[in-house]
Amino acid sequence: MKRTALRTTIALTAGIALLAAGCSSGGDSGDSSTGGSDGDVTITWWHNSNNEPGLGYYQQVAADFEAANPGVKIEISAMQHEDMLTKLDAAFQSGDVPDIYMERGGGELADHVEAGLTKDISDSASEEIAKIGGSVAGWQVDGKTYALPFSMGVVGFWYNKALFTQAGITEAPVTMDDLYAAIDKLKAAGIEPISVGAGDKWPAAHYWYYFALRQCSQDVLTDSVKTLDFSDDCFVRAGEDLESLVQAEPFNAGFLSTPAQSGPTSASGLLATGKVAMELAGHWEPGVMQGLTEDGKGLGENTGWFQFPEVAGGEGDPAAQLGGGDAWAVSQDAPDQAVEFVKYLLSDKVQQGFAENDMGLPTNPTASQYVSDPALADLLGVRDAAPFIQLYFDTAFGASVGGAMNDAIALAFAGQATPQDIVDATQTAADAEK
Repeated sequence: MKRTALRTTIALTAGIALLAAGCSSGGDSGDSSTGGSDGDVTITWWHNSNNEPGLGYYQQVAADFEAANPGVKIEISAMQHEDMLTKLDAAFQSGDVPDIYMERGGGELADHVEAGLTKDISDSASEEIAKIGGSVAGWQVDGKTYALPFSMGVVGFWYNKALFTQAGITEAPVTMDDLYAAIDKLKAAGIEPISVGAGDKWPAAHYWYYFALRQCSQDVLTDSVKTLDFSDDCFVRAGEDLESLVQAEPFNAGFLSTPAQSGPTSASGLLATGKVAMELAGHWEPGVMQGLTEDGKGLGENTGWFQFPEVAGGEGDPAAQLGGGDAWAVSQDAPDQAVEFVKYLLSDKVQQGFAENDMGLPTNPTASQYVSDPALADLLGVRDAAPFIQLYFDTAFGASVGGAMNDAIALAFAGQATPQDIVDATQTAADAEK
């Protein structure tokens, strides 16, 4: 199947407008692990929960499955997120993919399906698919399901309530003018306003993505996934908004080389340890910050969250959100027990623990009530109320187009690319895909 045909197929899933349908009722998958395996089987599982509490929780989940399935061994590789993505890219190039891995959907999944690397689990996981509901759409190609999303959220600003109070900021920003005012107050109080892991590119790219979501109509964005046409001037306006923000100098010292999440000097680490006031990040942030502080609590009670501000004059719905999720996929040649383990990972029991440990926002509707962090609970409400959720652009457009886009945005952060340069680089890569 040609990539252009696949892109048409996934176009309706790139904007995950059916997310709220994930709360629809369905059969209870319960604890769906099964025993009776013939002989010893080793399943390789790659994930990015390399800090506590996620690391220990997933080890216990695997041990529980092994106990219920004699002869099955789960071999876990827990990696830092960027390291995992690099190793996955190499695995897909070689065709030697782990049995279970994190799949982000969209154009990336379409590539994997076209290459015959990912198993169709439509029939074997039909009960789980029915229970998850509409949020599974982002992991379907030609009506077939290739992964089960376990966490789905939106990107927004995580902030330190205590530092906001210290700077005299009494309310979270709603508009870009509000955000600029908050930046000025934080600077006046001697506090670095925002950390960004521009060294890893994608955290910086999220700013342009959001400005595009605010400047462009939903129709323009969904059409761009199908047509790979970026001629609408809203994309240039998004770059102009980004240029204005960068010129306001809100970011941490050395932000161009700052990593996203690895260590206390990463963007997440700077926020977790009180060195900056806020960071634009996804629903994973509380769990990441917990692993970057000595007490294992991250910001604790000082954790706040607000959605990306409104942009004056934009054609996008100000309540629309940028987001996506992570799903468990099974490689084409993996044993049947790998599918059973993925189904177990989406069970009520495992998703409840996932929520209670603040590891993300569960997709199993019975587990949503167990989200314990107040800020994450607020984010869950925003997610479910959003009229439109735009899948991360680099995921929606695939590695080639998304990579070119991210590279150009990173150059814009460095003052080495104009708003038009971002569009031109993206369109050139898109034209090569057609």
